Amino acid sequence: MDRELPTSIRRRARIVRFGIIAAILVALAVAITLIAVFTTRSVKESELLLGQVERGALESAVTTNGKIVAAYEEIIVSPVNSRLLEIYVHEGDSVVAGTPLMRLDLESTRTEYQRLADEVTMKEGEMRQTNLNGETSISQLEMQIRTKAMAVDALEAEYRSEVRLDSIGSGTGERVRQAELAWATGRLELQQMRRQLDNERLLQKAAAHNKRLETDISRRSLAEASRTLDEARISANRSGIITYLANEIGATISAGTKMAVISDLSHFKAQGELPDAHADKLAVGTPVEVRSSGKVLRGHVANTTPQSKSGVIPFTVSLDNDFDPAIRAGRTAQISIIYDSRPDILRIPAGSFFQGPGNYTLFVRTADDRLEQRHVTLGESNPDYVEVLSGLVEGESVVISDMKDYQTYKSLKIKN
Repeated sequence: MDRELPTSIRRRARIVRFGIIAAILVALAVAITLIAVFTTRSVKESELLLGQVERGALESAVTTNGKIVAAYEEIIVSPVNSRLLEIYVHEGDSVVAGTPLMRLDLESTRTEYQRLADEVTMKEGEMRQTNLNGETSISQLEMQIRTKAMAVDALEAEYRSEVRLDSIGSGTGERVRQAELAWATGRLELQQMRRQLDNERLLQKAAAHNKRLETDISRRSLAEASRTLDEARISANRSGIITYLANEIGATISAGTKMAVISDLSHFKAQGELPDAHADKLAVGTPVEVRSSGKVLRGHVANTTPQSKSGVIPFTVSLDNDFDPAIRAGRTAQISIIYDSRPDILRIPAGSFFQGPGNYTLFVRTADDRLEQRHVTLGESNPDYVEVLSGLVEGESVVISDMKDYQTYKSLKIKN
């Protein structure tokens, strides 16, 4: 009669079975891996991008995207609140300095200009009247002073006469004292009138100065209104191409609204933004390489913003050859800011494999037309080359295209 096996025995049996199965699976995985690793696979040479290890110069650069823009632009804005009445040109037209672009409704501006002109005329009249009144008042005081001076001279003569008569017994002491008092009173009155004349001159000078200031302020306001009126007659201030034009006839225009942009499309510059993590590499005068439309142009950082905006630093590049016919405004550009230059280093061409300085596993071509994996340390770079710090020697060929699909193979055979 069969007996049921104890639970402990059955448990040990299950564990043994699971262990055997797991060992088989692990062995299969290891075998598959070893086969993948050690089995030689072929790759077509036409699928490879090979670069030569060589010695040469390297300009270390940090690269960002940007665009080509016109070197010179004139933005024309409306100086007044107005309304657009007529347009005389179109976007893309070539214009010369002085060409009328559009007409605004300037009736209110002309009215304000005329009001200020009338105010200047009134202020000038008031200034002349103030000067005339001052001259008249001063002239009257001067005349009164001359008259009073003659009266004082007469009082002095009368006093001296009384003194002489008293000395010969023909006069009296009382008459001498009266004559002396009258003469002293006259001198005091004359002195007071002269002080009054000095004060009047000072008052008239201050009044005339205030009137001149008021008149000058009105004249400056009139001159500003005249400039505003001239600027409101929208015209080109320089020759160029119209790259923007407000074209809504009848639209209400606010002061400061952009009405037109005139660009000089015969000269160009580049604009870009650099992450503020690289701010130490960006300074005015730093050499720059700009790639656009298949052209490589040299230049330098012309200006930059001292503070980052949203994590980036805007900057402008001045091109050494800013009139190259192959470049056009509005096209994208790759801008490389060169922050270091070394004349003699080991280098390989830059490729899609490079993601920054560090350790890489690259495939190197051997003499028997095979590719073997090798550990390589790479350093600084620019859009053309990457610095080799270790792992490669001059003259070797290395794959610089993407080889992610072959990373499990230690060796590859090259076939035609």
